[in-house]
Amino acid sequence: MPESVRTPSDVVHEALRLLLAKDMAGFAGLWAEQGSIEFPFAPPGYPTEVIGRAAVADYMRGYPEMADIQAIDPPTVHVTADPDIVVVEFSVDGVAVRTGRPYRMRYIAVITVRDGEIAHYRDYWSPLAAAEALGGADGLADFGSSVVRG
Repeated sequence: MPESVRTPSDVVHEALRLLLAKDMAGFAGLWAEQGSIEFPFAPPGYPTEVIGRAAVADYMRGYPEMADIQAIDPPTVHVTADPDIVVVEFSVDGVAVRTGRPYRMRYIAVITVRDGEIAHYRDYWSPLAAAEALGGADGLADFGSSVVRG
């Protein structure tokens, strides 16, 4: 009997578990080889898209040094008419490492999963809320460039 492929909901729950565990390599490992993450609300100086599993790994590598995620609310996963696509709502609580300010962020993501891997992840987050936690626009720009550089 063939091994079952992870459903989009399975992938979402695993991604959030890995994010909370600060396992960025494991988190990026959920992406397909040419999978991408897109940021439609990215502010100037912040990447609007990261393409490829290796690039996602580079992008995420420095995340725990910027935001110490300590809790993730249980996600709400909305199944769509396309079985490969889910819309996910979740919130994270933590601390912006550089400022010590609370990092409370609400996310909505549209995630396409094919063959058990993330093919596309469209991440809707608030740059204003992130900037407040990270110390203003400069802190947000530093965050964007830090996670891109790793």
